[in-house]
Amino acid sequence: MEHSFIAEAGDSGQRLDKLLSEKIAGLSRSSAASLCESGAVTVGGAPAGKKTKVKAGDEIAVTVPEPVELKAEAEDIPLDIVYEDADLLVVNKPKGMVVHPAPGNYSGTLVNALLYHCKGSLSGINGVLRPGIVHRIDKDTSGLLIVAKSDKAHAGLAGQIKEHSFTREYEAVVYGRMKDDEGTVSAPIGRSKLDRKKMCVTDHCSKPAVTHYRVIDSGSGFSHLALKLETGRTHQIRVHMAYLGHPVAGDPVYGPSKVITELHGQCLHAKKIGFVHPITGEFLSFDSELPEYFRRFLSKNEIL
Repeated sequence: MEHSFIAEAGDSGQRLDKLLSEKIAGLSRSSAASLCESGAVTVGGAPAGKKTKVKAGDEIAVTVPEPVELKAEAEDIPLDIVYEDADLLVVNKPKGMVVHPAPGNYSGTLVNALLYHCKGSLSGINGVLRPGIVHRIDKDTSGLLIVAKSDKAHAGLAGQIKEHSFTREYEAVVYGRMKDDEGTVSAPIGRSKLDRKKMCVTDHCSKPAVTHYRVIDSGSGFSHLALKLETGRTHQIRVHMAYLGHPVAGDPVYGPSKVITELHGQCLHAKKIGFVHPITGEFLSFDSELPEYFRRFLSKNEIL
């Protein structure tokens, strides 16, 4: 796909890769840099590097290759299935498993395992790389996820999430002792201007986010919390806890620079889930045990 434009006065002095990411919808800065390096970007008819400083009046042309549709492959990976019927299933995802294929993770994901287990009977609403995925949790967050096996079930579940009638409760270990035994964080979350891979509390291009928390117990330098999501923003619990000054233990992104490596990621577990079955109308709720890594960390830090 061809894109071309004339640099305006306000664009003068900007790096080419940054300007391209701002001008072309859906193009990240890293992708723009790769296009520059491959010779797909010209300024004034000549190939230009990603660090080129743009001048007002420059004629910039970009050739963006058409996206290649990738197909997730079925893989025989064991799953901890908590509930299953003809329309949906609830799975207890282990820490370290990616939910759906993405650059760098095209195999070994939950979707690869689901394709094998369900023999292709998954909702197609989210496309070939995310079949059946109604909501997700981070790679290093463990716990319960609902998967839709039909489009009708998917639509019904997505509607409950949108209306905030979908119950999701987590448990986490965070740094320090909380000032209050319970409380609510109501702070909008959006993408960080400084690091596009991170989210943050901000009023810029953000969405409302509400997290309720309750202290279960405290130990030597840590607190064990129960958390209930009212909204479901990317990294919501991790961002809100860091915003309070109590980041999730082991969090390599929002926690202190000296990461607790023994946890291999944040100490966060999606423990409970509740929803109205989109086909039968029955209310279903599920509660999973805390995984071994979580219990071991509680015991080590005397948070019992």
